[in-house]
Amino acid sequence: MSGDTGSTGPSAPLPPLSSHDRTRHHRLRDQGRADRAALDEILAAGFVCHLGVVVDGHPMVVPTVYGTDGTWLYLHGSVASRSLRAAPDATVCATVTHVDGLVLARSVFEHGVNYRSAVVYGVPRLVTDPAEKLTGLRLLTEQSAPGQWEYARRPSRKELAATALLALPLTEASVKIRTGAPDDGEGPDAELPVWAGTLPLVTTFGPLVPDPALRPDVAPPPHLADRAGTALG
Repeated sequence: MSGDTGSTGPSAPLPPLSSHDRTRHHRLRDQGRADRAALDEILAAGFVCHLGVVVDGHPMVVPTVYGTDGTWLYLHGSVASRSLRAAPDATVCATVTHVDGLVLARSVFEHGVNYRSAVVYGVPRLVTDPAEKLTGLRLLTEQSAPGQWEYARRPSRKELAATALLALPLTEASVKIRTGAPDDGEGPDAELPVWAGTLPLVTTFGPLVPDPALRPDVAPPPHLADRAGTALG
């Protein structure tokens, strides 16, 4: 990729998360995380985020795939996308959330969710450099299906021209994580004859389903066959 993206490199110390007012934890501070490693782990565990942007004076939140190199969050879409056309030069937020289970307490008030969530704020830039665009698209592809970039056909010039790619800096982010049992185990409700605990939620990939038009002599590659049936994140 041409140009320096500002990556700290694998051996450089990770900077702490930002402490701006919109990323500061005002509620449930015990669930907040200030270390950069927590952000990286949440981003690495998924490949879909929700991009929030103001379009024509109205808020719009759209799901989109992402990839990251540890410095930039690359967001993918069509050049015709209203949300991506509005995003450059405007502050946006990108949210990644993983639900790990239901927290079932003795009272409805104490019910909750075990989760990992990251919100990244910033002003994205539209990626126009062809080399960086290819790098960003490779990161997007490898984020969801590691090994697929080297296996499948690369984008053509026409396809690249029809694709928009945003780069959002990972310099301002907020992370929250909730784990463990309900919070009412030591209160008055602990004596109620009501079952309490957690109901874990695990997302897994299912078996591969071949395209009906697939040639019969084409077998699935190992990087996809090995991932079928495995847990995500």
